Amino acid sequence: MAWKETSVVEQRLEFVVLASRGGASMAELCRRFGISRKSGYKWLGRYDEQQAQASLSDASRRPRTSPLRSPAAIEEQVVQVRHAHPAWGGRKIAHVLGRDQDVQVAPSTVTSILRRHGLIEEAASTAATPWQRFEHETPNSLWQMDFKGHFALHRGRCHPLTVIDDHSRYNLVLQACGNEQGTTVQAALREAFRRYGLPRRMNTDNGQPWGDSGGRYLTALGAWLVRLGISVSHSTPLHPQTNGKDERFHRTLKAEVLLRSFADLGECQSAFDRWRPIYNQHRPHEALAMQTPVQRYAPSPVAYPEVLPGIEYGPQDKVRRVCKAGRISILGKSVFISNALHGLPVALRQSTNTPDALDVYFCHQRIKQLMLQEL
Repeated sequence: MAWKETSVVEQRLEFVVLASRGGASMAELCRRFGISRKSGYKWLGRYDEQQAQASLSDASRRPRTSPLRSPAAIEEQVVQVRHAHPAWGGRKIAHVLGRDQDVQVAPSTVTSILRRHGLIEEAASTAATPWQRFEHETPNSLWQMDFKGHFALHRGRCHPLTVIDDHSRYNLVLQACGNEQGTTVQAALREAFRRYGLPRRMNTDNGQPWGDSGGRYLTALGAWLVRLGISVSHSTPLHPQTNGKDERFHRTLKAEVLLRSFADLGECQSAFDRWRPIYNQHRPHEALAMQTPVQRYAPSPVAYPEVLPGIEYGPQDKVRRVCKAGRISILGKSVFISNALHGLPVALRQSTNTPDALDVYFCHQRIKQLMLQEL
């Protein structure tokens, strides 16, 4: 399998950076990217962090350092970066010029240049008040998933599906979808799992296709994730900030990509595919101390199984099979569990935290608690 069309150099860059982070083995990572180990080691050996794209191009004459530049030349470069990335401010542009072109310029100078050229509004130059957000310590501990609000196309509507790694802010899925159905999400996740491996946990909001309005019951999508060994959690109702990093990604996506109209889903996906490597591999992130997400991300060592593993419970568990109506029988009473688990076994265990209660488990995940006095 050859490199996909979405910029060969960008895919090489993603591969070598992820390979250098560890996580999945070299053989496994080459398999996920559809290349031979020989090609993988070739590009890993060629990679120069200071000349990232140049070192991975098939032919390049770019010098390692840039010649001395006049103030006018520097000003022109600032304007060029701003035109290429209209939503970037002084700090990002200054960092990128120093990182990629060996041009050292203060963020305040960049802001002054942008203002002088009418490329930034006065209010936009004022930094927002910083605040701390909880962050998981390692990649793939938690992925946040959601649909950004849909928008109209010339033909149809687009529902952007996004998945972000909590630790690194790495964007794992950016899919232009025609609907918000569970099967659509599952197809996109399957490709992400094949490339990046499995996370420990995924967090979503409470609506379909993730769960019901209260997050009380598993949907078919949730059941599939649990069977893969992934823990599923839901944001607190009416508190979308629980998925705050994905919400912040949505604002960036809107500011940098969605300010134009698109004819159809294909054109929209092409724009997403062009921008995603910019976000992951080039755009410095202030919450990451101006690192890019790919510098903090590493692929999961847990590979995606093409065949779902079997469901096993312990010898002390009381196992019940969920009937067609989504219910199980216990102590002579019928109790609703989930329609998505029809035909599948669940386990009943004495609760360790609540006296006189039974916990209902599907695979590794507790999905319900039953009070014995209510049965």
